[in-house]
Amino acid sequence: MNVTHLECANCHKIHEANVLQNLCLECGKPLLVRYDLEKAAQTLTKESLKTREATLWRYAEVLPVESPGNVVCLGEGWTPLFKADKTAAALPVKLNLYIKDESTNPTQSFKARGMTAAVSMAKELGVKKVAAPSAGNAAGALAAYASRAGMETFLFMPKDTPRANIIECEQTGANVTLVDGLITDCGRIVAERKDAEGWFDVSTLKEPYRVEGKKTMGYELAEQFDWTLPDVILYPTGGGTGLIGMWKAFDEMEKMGWIDSKRPRMVSVQAIGCAPIVKAFHEGERFADEFPNAHTAASGLRVPKAIGDFLILDALRESNGTAIAVSDEQLIAAVKEIGASEGIFCAPEGAACLPALRTMIEQDLVKENETVVLFNTGAGVKYLECFE
Repeated sequence: MNVTHLECANCHKIHEANVLQNLCLECGKPLLVRYDLEKAAQTLTKESLKTREATLWRYAEVLPVESPGNVVCLGEGWTPLFKADKTAAALPVKLNLYIKDESTNPTQSFKARGMTAAVSMAKELGVKKVAAPSAGNAAGALAAYASRAGMETFLFMPKDTPRANIIECEQTGANVTLVDGLITDCGRIVAERKDAEGWFDVSTLKEPYRVEGKKTMGYELAEQFDWTLPDVILYPTGGGTGLIGMWKAFDEMEKMGWIDSKRPRMVSVQAIGCAPIVKAFHEGERFADEFPNAHTAASGLRVPKAIGDFLILDALRESNGTAIAVSDEQLIAAVKEIGASEGIFCAPEGAACLPALRTMIEQDLVKENETVVLFNTGAGVKYLECFE
């Protein structure tokens, strides 16, 4: 629609947008979609949004699909933003606390956002078979959207992936292979076999379009807060596409004149057992080493090496944000605390944001009366093993 080209996030090499692309042909880093934002802003206006559908496709002018007939939609996006007053009352500092609840998406997680964009573009570009590694929710979303698009899906998941995710993928038509290892091991299998098998690899940030679906979380936040962004966003970080996407969205909105240059402090939340971004952030590194012996009950956080690590770290530093790791005991306890206070059964990853916020308060990184958003990225019902 308004796409001009793809640009490498690292070396800035320009790539064509109307052909299948994975990583940068020059340096092997992620590609990002660039738009003619001046043209987009002619029809995508704050006023026009008032009458648009309550899905993420309301922002069609800044999404990559050319033909509306190629959009594969299950009703994703426009998720609720809840005021969390009871949770806030238990904190030592008075805050305007909100939870952005992504569990109301199709397939019950924020992964639906990325997959609606990725699969729609794969359909537009003629893909018949897709493959990906996943620790859970991404697999469920890819299986659902690819089946709706008429594609074959090949998924590689760690053996200890939550059972609900595995069953979900099997029941929505995917070919599922369980691997004795981590998501990085699953990713290697996809990379080794994709050419011979004719698969298009839709791994996190190894194609340009999942981040485009995820960035709509940033657009929605701005719209739901009447175009004034919150002071702090805490985001559970595995591959980090959502955080990267929101940071991209804020830049696009400023260029279209919707918001000013003020940005939220972005906070990456990880588990102590798998905290490559936290380690790299506090050591002043731009790239994160692979985290050894990665383990955590929050399977979505068990990503020992993220290909978009430098983009996450750039956003944290540019926003004066931080990175915080919490224990499994803390994040599991937070599921019950949020559930009992707010009626939201969070995924362990999303619940991890609450103890991270407490750490920020202890370190005087949040001020009284600031507006803070915690992202619940999925539904707790997918993680029943964690609560046995």
